[in-house]
Amino acid sequence: MESKHGSTRARFVRRLALSAILAAGAIAAPAVAQEYPSKPIRLVVNFPPGGGTDVTARVIQPHLSRELGQPVVIDNRGGAAGAIGAEVVAKAPADGYTLLWTLSSLTINPSLYRNLNFDTEKDFAPISLAANAPQILVATNALPVATVTELIAYAKANPGKLAYASGGIGTPGHLAGELMKSMAGVNMLHVAYKGAGPATPDLITGNVQLMIVAINAALPHARAGRMRAIGVTSASRAAIAPDIPAIGEGLPGFDLPSWFGLLAPAGTPKPIIQRLHQALVKTLAIPEVREQLVKQGADPVGGTPEQFEQQIHTELRAWEKLISQAGIKAE
Repeated sequence: MESKHGSTRARFVRRLALSAILAAGAIAAPAVAQEYPSKPIRLVVNFPPGGGTDVTARVIQPHLSRELGQPVVIDNRGGAAGAIGAEVVAKAPADGYTLLWTLSSLTINPSLYRNLNFDTEKDFAPISLAANAPQILVATNALPVATVTELIAYAKANPGKLAYASGGIGTPGHLAGELMKSMAGVNMLHVAYKGAGPATPDLITGNVQLMIVAINAALPHARAGRMRAIGVTSASRAAIAPDIPAIGEGLPGFDLPSWFGLLAPAGTPKPIIQRLHQALVKTLAIPEVREQLVKQGADPVGGTPEQFEQQIHTELRAWEKLISQAGIKAE
């Protein structure tokens, strides 16, 4: 049997060892932040070059590189509605050297595609929401409506006679139309196109009466008088077009989140997450960056990792409900 003296000595040794471990951890955490980054960072953009996700990433890239003191190299991994690039990051080492620049499809896709090889909540560590990117509702000039209120009244008087175009099944524009139908109690036909490009001529000629797409894709045509701007899908007016009302001004409570944000693989050390967050927030505060993002229809916002995590959590459940109720199926 162990003596009382031996037992006391053993407890002392265990406490000493525990104290050493805790002290080492306290020293290691700041050390991680101080040493990071020590090599180039790969920024995976999960859509092809030239689209809004890629363009906004390239606005951020050079300034983020300067803030971090290391090159940030963009790696476009498009395909499967963003799922291919997202999977690359989800399965990357959690060391802060592979990051994901993506948009709100990250919270939409899990309700559309049941066989994703990653879990949006479990496999990513949110760093920061970077910018909101509202869609815009525009109408063909032949449609006798100028406001959301007039549109809803016309749709109710002409059930099933209005068709709205979007950039594809499950895109923010498609979901905005379904949300509007649900909230306003109207019946409109959805016509899915492969992007705003093919949809635009059909709206101008009146083959479809409405279109909901990225604001920078339709605004030049609206400004030129080729179509009529009705409203933006965000809760408030967009910085690029403060004269255009939010849809919610005519349909109270309407708000369809559409955004760009930065994430890392789950398990990335918190000091690294904080280092990246600080660098991105500083980048978003640069006037040149803000101006360029606004020109792309993106309103810079920033936010804490915790706020971004909560937003993702909330959106996943909201989209699941809307997509299920609308019976939307992926192409």
